[in-house]
Parts: sequence; structure tokens; C-alpha cells
Amino acid sequence: MSQSSTATAPPKATADLPPDDVEAIDELRDVYKSLCTELSKIIVGQQQVIEELAICLFARGHSLLMGVPGLAKTLLVSRLAETLSLSFSRIQFTPDLMPMDITGTDILQESAAGRREFEFAKGPVFANIVLADEINRAPAKTQAAMLEAMQEHRVTVAGRTYTLPEPFFVLATQNPIEQEGTYPLPEAQLDRFMFMVGVDYPSRDEELAIARTTTGAVIPKLEHILQGERVLKLQELVRRVPVPDHIYEFAVDLVRRTRPNEADAPEWLRPLVGWGAGPRAVQYLILGAKARAALYGSYMVRLEDIMEVAVPVLRHRVITTFTAESEGITSREVSRRLAEELASEN
Repeated sequence: MSQSSTATAPPKATADLPPDDVEAIDELRDVYKSLCTELSKIIVGQQQVIEELAICLFARGHSLLMGVPGLAKTLLVSRLAETLSLSFSRIQFTPDLMPMDITGTDILQESAAGRREFEFAKGPVFANIVLADEINRAPAKTQAAMLEAMQEHRVTVAGRTYTLPEPFFVLATQNPIEQEGTYPLPEAQLDRFMFMVGVDYPSRDEELAIARTTTGAVIPKLEHILQGERVLKLQELVRRVPVPDHIYEFAVDLVRRTRPNEADAPEWLRPLVGWGAGPRAVQYLILGAKARAALYGSYMVRLEDIMEVAVPVLRHRVITTFTAESEGITSREVSRRLAEELASEN
């Protein structure tokens, strides 16, 4: 996203939305523009990444960011939490990280009456936005605890269940170039991430802007755009965005074509894909398209909205074969080709 000299004032941060959904969508569009404007004070470029994170946030999904170190993933997530006035916590995953290190644990305290009682001390997962840095470095037990938090929005400690604050949004990162000391994420956990967001290197102009704007003494202050309660209202609004029947059919047909054993799968895909996406991919395609439509001020989901979210939804759910890997074909390319072919037929 390019730097802008004309910044619009953020909308008033109130919890209530206009009673009419059309007006509320217009307001969400303005909120998204203000969000992009605020983040551009700190983040140079990464417009696609910001858009995909915003879609996940307002669709109540989680994101897995894939990118090499130094691409401002942590900075982007922390500043996103700042602009939305949401609590933020960062968990650095390591091979010795235990479940209690993220969920919290019972500690023995002495009460005012002089009695010793166990009191639950909340862990870093009790935040609105949780950055799970290098999530694939944690062992299986810790991954299981994180999976419960992502899916159920709660944690279980010593047989007792504790509800996490809402909204709850997990942004996990993975380093694609370093595999030593890592534990591959189970497919069940990968499937809980709505998007896999690719964070790529900046362009030359963007890198030049980074050098100029991030090495000075003054750090811009970001305006607070939304409160947590209003985010929840906007998430409810996104769910109400209407979807035409042909968009539902497109999402179902696209997901079914990712499965090599289905009759709908194209011949070129069968030797390249071992396993395709499940029904959760259909749900996230529709929810992602709803959120994108609302962010751009559209009152109904369009085909272009599905096309824009197809790759981040499918790329971690389409499991390629050794044949594809030997030919340098990635799941990202397979997903894009499937979406383009299906769109050309409609």
C-alpha cells in the first residue's frame, strides 16, 4: 500500500451500527479504508496481506502467515490490534513449550482469611489477537491445547474450562525455509485456519520506502478505529450479506474439483493432488467472500469475491503429490488454475 498524504479521519468508535444493513455495510467499508490508512503509516506495502487479515477478522476466522523472517509480520499484527483497540499477546513457540505456558495454570495463593487456595492465572492465549510465532515449533500436546482454543474459543486446565475473550483471532506464522526443530502441523489443525496468507518480499520501491521511513527517530502514532464490541457487531453484519445461488454452486463445485477421486476433478489434477479440500473449505469460501464484499461496500457477494479468496482458502487444504513437487508445482498454483478454469466455464 502506498503512502498517502491525505488521511481521512477514522469513523467514530461506537458499538451500535445503523439499523439498516445497507448503511452498516457502507460504514464497514469506511472503517476498512481508515484501517488501511492507519496501517500505511507504519507498514509499507503488503496491501494484499492486510486485506486478507481483515477478511479473516470480520469473518471470525484464523490466519496462518507464511513468509521468511523480516517481512513485518509481527509488526503488522501488533499494529492491527492497536488500531482496533484489542488486547494483543505474542507467543513465541519453541520445542519445550508446554500447554500451561499458553493456557495458564493454577497457582497456590493465600486468601484474606489466611486459607491457601488455588487460583487460576491466565496465560497469553487470553487476548483478542494472539500472534502464535513459528507455531510449527511446538510439540503435539501444546498444539492440541492451541487447537482447542482456536476451534472452541476456550481452554481446559485441570478439568476446568475457561472461556476466551471475544473477539478471538489467532494469527500464526511459519518460516518456510527453516525446518530443523519443527513439528509439521497436523492436517486437522491446518484446516482450522481460514486462510494461509503468503507474505512475499516487497518491491524495490517499497523496500526503498522501508529504508527511508523505518530508520528515523519518530514512530507515527496510530488512531484507534474500533472497539471489541463493535468488531463483534460487524462480524454479525458480515454473516448477513446475501449470497446468490450460483455463488454457492461455484464454491461447492470448486472444492469438489480439488478431490482427485471425484468425477468432477479435471484429468490434469489427478496425478498432482493426493488429497483435496473438505467441506470446511466451502464454508470459508462463502464467509470470506461475504467479508470481502462488505469491506468493499458491496451489498451482495459477487464472483470476483470468491475468486479473490479461493487461493488463500485452498492452498493449505490441497495436498500435492511427489509428482507435483518434482515438477515444481505448488498447491497455490493448482488452486489458482482450478478457480480460473471454473470461472471461465460460468
